[in-house]
Amino acid sequence: MRFSSAVLLGTVLLSIHAEAALLVREVGDYDLSLGTTPSRSMAQGLVKPQSGGAFHGGLDLSHPSGWYLGQWSPNLGISPGSQMELNSYVGYRQQFVDSLGYELGTIRYSHPGYSHLDSQDVYAGVTYDARRFGFSFSNDPNRFNSTMLADLGRVKLLGMAVIVRYGNHLLETPKNISGGGQVSSFNDWSLSLSRPWKGIDFDFSYSDSSLSGNACSAYSGHNTECEGWFSIKASRSLF
Repeated sequence: MRFSSAVLLGTVLLSIHAEAALLVREVGDYDLSLGTTPSRSMAQGLVKPQSGGAFHGGLDLSHPSGWYLGQWSPNLGISPGSQMELNSYVGYRQQFVDSLGYELGTIRYSHPGYSHLDSQDVYAGVTYDARRFGFSFSNDPNRFNSTMLADLGRVKLLGMAVIVRYGNHLLETPKNISGGGQVSSFNDWSLSLSRPWKGIDFDFSYSDSSLSGNACSAYSGHNTECEGWFSIKASRSLF
């Protein structure tokens, strides 16, 4: 297992409340959201929810009928060595009753100047109160991914918000590994715990995969590392 810790001082680009870093306005029949935190629980939480750089943000436009569309950039590519990414999505969301609903949609991950890295996802899920459970299928370059997500919200017993993710990855062309053998598919999973404390958001996460040793040369999943990895992140909005 490897251990890393990072302390991030979040830069807020647009905000009316420091806690949310979100600006909301009505535009006719539509609700427009601008901010540095994703406003779409399923579109930004099911497959690739993390922010990849210090400068990130997006917009979201939703209609009372349930339709919505938006664009989110987890990395604006401003920092040296960073690469810009744009996530464009459209979807539909409805509530059966006050606490139970469903959502489905699609999201396009674009990398300006690096179109060979682009990918497409479709997602669907159900929400119950503050909890959400979803599935996604994506056609990434040279592989097919399927992902399951369980966001349990804040668990009283732990006093923390809990998110569990499990992914399966099928490679179009098997990867040869040193020492012989091939890798044609693999799984990965992660557990994330978070809670605010005195204005600071603390995130604890553990991730792992079905690969180890030399086979990790074929890893290209959701996690930062192939083998067991524990990380701590602390962030605070400046405004």
